This record gives sequence, C-alpha cells and structure tokens, in this order.
Amino acid sequence: MDTAGAWIIRRFMNGIGSEAGGEIHFAHGGDRYVELVRALPGELRQPERSKRKDPLFQRLFAPIGEVTVSIWTDTVAAMYILGSAVRGAQMKLGRHAGVSPAAIVHQIDRMGVMATPIITLMSFLIGAIIAQQGAFQLRSFGAEIFVVDLVGILQLREIGVLLTAIMIAGRSGSAITAEIGSMKMREEVDALKVMGLSPVGVLVFPRLVALTIALPLLTIIANFAALVGAALVAWTYSGITVATFVARLQEAVDFSSVAAGMIKAPFMALIIGVVAAVEGLKVGGSAESLGRRVTSSVVKSIFVVILIDGLFAMFYAAIDF
Repeated sequence: MDTAGAWIIRRFMNGIGSEAGGEIHFAHGGDRYVELVRALPGELRQPERSKRKDPLFQRLFAPIGEVTVSIWTDTVAAMYILGSAVRGAQMKLGRHAGVSPAAIVHQIDRMGVMATPIITLMSFLIGAIIAQQGAFQLRSFGAEIFVVDLVGILQLREIGVLLTAIMIAGRSGSAITAEIGSMKMREEVDALKVMGLSPVGVLVFPRLVALTIALPLLTIIANFAALVGAALVAWTYSGITVATFVARLQEAVDFSSVAAGMIKAPFMALIIGVVAAVEGLKVGGSAESLGRRVTSSVVKSIFVVILIDGLFAMFYAAIDF
C-alpha cells in the first residue's frame, strides 16, 4: 500500500469517526501499514499560494492597455462593417448581398416613422423650455425679442440634431444590438454564412441605410416642433406674436444655420448604426452578455455622437461657418 491508498483509508476513518463518534481499530494489518495510516494528518493542508503583487507600473498602465486594445478592436470591426456596407451599396439591391428595398423601407418605418411622436414631443418641450428660460433671463435687460435668436440658432445648429441622435441611439441603436445579438445567440448569423449570405449585407446594411435616411428627416421634424414650442411660449410668456417671432427668426437664421445641423445627421446616423452592429455581433451565448452589449452600445453611441458634435463645432468655428 502506498501513500495514496493510506490517504483514502484515512479519509474513510475520519468520516466514519465523525459520524459514529467512536474509535476505529485496525485488524489483520501489518504494523508498517498501520503506522503509515496513523501518520497522516486528519486533513491535508492546502498549499499556501504566495500572493505576488504585480509591479506598480503594470497595475497603473494595464487598464489603459486593455482599453486601448478594446478601442482598436472595435475600430477594426467598425471599419469592416463600413467597408462591407459600401461594398453592398455598390451592388444592386436585391442581388448578391441578399438585400431588398422592402427591408430598407421596413427599417425606415420602424426607426423613423414610429419614432416621430416621441421625437416631436421631446423637441416641443425642449424648445418651450429654452424659450422660457431665455426670456426670463433677457427680461432684465429688456431684450426678450432676442429669445428668438437664441432658440433659432441653438436649436438648428446644435440641440436639434444632437438630442435627436441621442434619442435614436437609445431607441433604435439598442434595438439593433438586441436584434443582432439575439440572432447571434440562436446561431442565425452562422446560418446566414452557411447559406452563402453576408450577415453585414442582410442584417446591418438595411439598418444603416434606414438610419441615414431617417435621422435627417427626424431632425427636420424636431427643429420644427421645437420652434413651434418656442413660439407658443414666447407668445404666452413674453407677448411676442407669432408673426413677430417668424419675422425675427428669418432675420436671425440663415441657410448656414440650417445646414450646420443637417450636415451632422448622416455622420451621427452611421456611427450609431455601426456601433450598434459591432456590439450586436460581439454578443455571446448568454442573456447576461446580451444585456451587457446593449448597455455598451447605448453608452458608446451617445458618447461618440457628442464627440462628433464637438468636432463639428470646432470645425465650423475654424472655417467661420
């Protein structure tokens, strides 16, 4: 009998002794084996593992490296999706890439038409709040009429497209990630590859096109609703008639103010769609992974949208646009 056999007997003795509360005696065994069993401890001690601390430099910069690698991986995946989408756009819709115009129209209906009520209501309230706060502050200087300039320029250049894009990122971006992620969990994405279809062409391309079309249109609706809300508040709170509001708005706002906001919309739409698709394709096989990716999609989309808005603002200031 070797040490392994002695240890098995010792464990058996410990179990019987603890349950019965009695003593166990050896019989018909050599003294050498009895001494071997009795020499073993009641419980084997776990080996002490030395807790080695990483160097301070590594602890400080390891998270930075992980974030950098994650950003690089997401960027490569985003470029792949954009490249595949451009390649799909070069093909005739309905051929090769498995994309049909009906799929794009369906996505426009879901992301654009069905989002119109909430976008309109939100923009109406935002315009009314900006007008009320602006009029309240300008009243001290007797310059309440300039609230029209404030609302017009701020809404058309910045607030309109920015808040609309944030709403779309939270509404449509999360939906795209959840849809693609659930298909990934059910291995439907792999089934498309087996059928010879491109998942980007079938799943991502129609949604990118729909977002690129829907977001500028929703921005126009949002701007109009915000100006209506501002005009209503200016009339009831400051006594500025609708005719005066419109006349002052025409003086304060020109084509560049409208174009400055509308130019941003397609870029923001593409970013929202690409980020949502990248996160959806990274979903694993668990519901926890799906929830984590949906949250990550919304957070990243909103962050990148705000970043793009800031970059455009600096670019416009540099070219005096």
